[in-house]
Amino acid sequence: MKISSLKIQGAAQIEVERLSDERGYFARSFCIQEFADAGLNLNVVQTNLSYNAKAGTLRGLHYQANPKPDPKLVSCIQGAIFDVMVDIREGSDTYCQWYGAELSADNRTSLFVPPGCAHGFITLTDDAMVHYQMGEVFVADLARGVRWNDPAFGIEWPRQPDVISDRDGEYSNFEDGV
Repeated sequence: MKISSLKIQGAAQIEVERLSDERGYFARSFCIQEFADAGLNLNVVQTNLSYNAKAGTLRGLHYQANPKPDPKLVSCIQGAIFDVMVDIREGSDTYCQWYGAELSADNRTSLFVPPGCAHGFITLTDDAMVHYQMGEVFVADLARGVRWNDPAFGIEWPRQPDVISDRDGEYSNFEDGV
């Protein structure tokens, strides 16, 4: 694996290094020791899949509040997405900054989203499947979100959403309190 730090404090991009032969390839996509050596803390306690039938489906921006903020490793294992994280940690050097990248089955790139960051994505293809490795169990009472197009963040989405849940579409702007 190649682990590269990103502009968001504590975030990283993970690229697999393929060992190829006539059968195809093998690649490690997660190693707790390599993550720890890179300063990333992800003790996987839950994995999730998100299937998205239509291009233009937007999910997010979601996060889990204290005392159980949820770090995650996000990969797109079918199709393609534009994945976004926003630093909403008060006191962070990158507070209110965002980072986005295309994740796809073809580029096999993953993003590590540190705890305390909001996360979301928009699908770039039909039939996109997103795989999450979570560092905290889901606690419904701590589930939160902020508006995907909040001007406080200025996220440059590659397209407008065609499909968005009522909940995601009705989140408040960050300045209005979360």
